[in-house]
Amino acid sequence: MSSRREDKERLRAERLAAESREQAQARRRLLAGYFVAGLLGAAVLAGLVVVLASSGGGDGDGGDSPANAHIQHQSGTFANLEADGREGTPPPEIQFGDLDQSAQEAGCELKLKLPDEGNGHVEDSTPVQYKTVPPTSGNHNAEPIADGAYTTPLGNDTASSPNIRNAVHSMEHGRIEIQYKPSLPEDQQLALKGVFDEDPAGMLLFPNPDIPDDVAVTAWTNEAVCPSYNPVVLDMIRNFRDTFRGNGPEQQIPINLG
Repeated sequence: MSSRREDKERLRAERLAAESREQAQARRRLLAGYFVAGLLGAAVLAGLVVVLASSGGGDGDGGDSPANAHIQHQSGTFANLEADGREGTPPPEIQFGDLDQSAQEAGCELKLKLPDEGNGHVEDSTPVQYKTVPPTSGNHNAEPIADGAYTTPLGNDTASSPNIRNAVHSMEHGRIEIQYKPSLPEDQQLALKGVFDEDPAGMLLFPNPDIPDDVAVTAWTNEAVCPSYNPVVLDMIRNFRDTFRGNGPEQQIPINLG
């Protein structure tokens, strides 16, 4: 009897040991599966990072753009435009909070309530003669330029698109446009960029080779031109922005002022 009991105990012990070995092997297989899955997931994530990094940089083809350019893709086109991803110089505290006073102190000329020159759409190849430089209204290309900052010069060259006629369409949608001579020293460009960065909603910033002044800021049928840059120009731009932003005759694309 004792021998039979011993046999049963031995068989039971062997069975339990076999089950334990089987469970251990199953755990090892499970852990190995987790490890392989983790490697695959890391590889996929690394691939996504590479793709995203290679698609950035403001290539102007509708893909990613530098965050500092503040481009709002849904507000228009930025194909063939180089985004301005530079970090602007933060502007100083405003000294003159009145548009007229700040323009006078900065030596800028305000041209307000100008005649509306129309708002028809024209083809890219159709030249348009505007009565002001830079323009503040008139016929324009069918596609507005997306809100944002750009380093590509925008003039009235019919051989390239987008150009100033696309920017006129943006003003029709209530946008404010800060324009400067391409030859403006970089520290002054970065000062203008700082004002843009401060409150970029519904704003465009770009160089314009056609303007006779160092700086101009425009809205639909309104503009201010500054023959030379000085720090008070920044006050004038902020006052102009707060006075005319969103006042275009066509509001198809709302401005998100936060």
